[in-house]
Amino acid sequence: MNVNADLHIHSRYSAATSEMMDLDTIAAEARRKGIHIVGTGDALHPEWLENLRRLPERDGILWHNSTTGFVVTAEVEDLKGVHHLILIPDLSKAEELREIFRKSSSNMDTDGRPRVLLNGAEIADACIDADCIIGPSHAFTPWTGIFAHYRSLKECYGDRADDVSFIELGLSADSDYADRISELRDKTFLSNSDGHSPWSNKLGREFNQFDLMDISFKEIRLAIERRSGRRPILNVGFYPEEGKYNRTACTSCYKQYTMQEMDEHLGRCGCGGSIKLGVRDRVEILADLPHPVHPDHRPPYIHIIPLAEIIAMALGHRSVFTRGVRRIWSDLVSERTEIEVLLHAEISELNTDERVARAIEAFRSGDVVVTPGGGGRYGRISLPPPGARSKPSTPSQRSLLDF
Repeated sequence: MNVNADLHIHSRYSAATSEMMDLDTIAAEARRKGIHIVGTGDALHPEWLENLRRLPERDGILWHNSTTGFVVTAEVEDLKGVHHLILIPDLSKAEELREIFRKSSSNMDTDGRPRVLLNGAEIADACIDADCIIGPSHAFTPWTGIFAHYRSLKECYGDRADDVSFIELGLSADSDYADRISELRDKTFLSNSDGHSPWSNKLGREFNQFDLMDISFKEIRLAIERRSGRRPILNVGFYPEEGKYNRTACTSCYKQYTMQEMDEHLGRCGCGGSIKLGVRDRVEILADLPHPVHPDHRPPYIHIIPLAEIIAMALGHRSVFTRGVRRIWSDLVSERTEIEVLLHAEISELNTDERVARAIEAFRSGDVVVTPGGGGRYGRISLPPPGARSKPSTPSQRSLLDF
């Protein structure tokens, strides 16, 4: 069975998250999106743990109304500021991990994403000993990604590097970026939303599709480790250029620079702001391959953005929350999930505004214009003028129609 999973979100107990990040709202919006499994996030926080205990648990999955499955997850920040995503077999293991980490944390009870004063190897030791799955969160993000601080997995995780099963790509990177680094060849790539809001433009904005026999923690582990025929079959997410740290740029005025220009300016913009190295240039520094080399196990990576954003773009609206956008979005997902609308439905059967139908078709073919982001400002996507094509479809984008 094909299962859509967004394994990295946060609850309302993390900083800068919506108060609506509660179990009822997350589950309802996940169903509308078409996400079958959601990470709980924040499973080390005492109040969120209490919320999670109210859900029935079966085979390591917490069930909301028997329709939305939650896998127990947490994210922690280590002593160097690197973030790690942890998939946990059940609530008892979450409690065990909490007791281990609280000895090295001053904010375990106040922040859903706690800071743990241990290094990556020590955190990995504790997680693997507790039978958890661990990997770096948004690995290429300039501030808190592993490759902002280290040149390799081994530098961070030491002797546990071989036990790291996955790399979370983050919004500013995709498989083409990561597969220029040969060290990552055997790792599974995950594309998750890191959602801080339950609404459709955040939750599931990036997700994974797995081939599983059933929905259980064991099956998710098998898929991430690509054993017994289970495997990831699709990564879905943003164009990397849309990420807000894709290009090297000033964090104050957002002016973009080449790496040489950044060095010439000693990392300081003419406006007085700091120049932050972007993901694309960081990959250039780390890469030992001139072009991406995808191993046989690597699934296609499909570039798409949330349906509400596509509708707003097609209609020329600035916000995804205007009445017109919400009306069309609600009509489109009344009989299908958002993922079905984005990836699978016949365009001719959508029965929607012609501009919206054309925009969905443009994304499916990769025929969009992407203006890269950097310095903390998201990139922009626009539709080409009628009759014009921005670029040919990539092989992975064309394979979208096969799913």
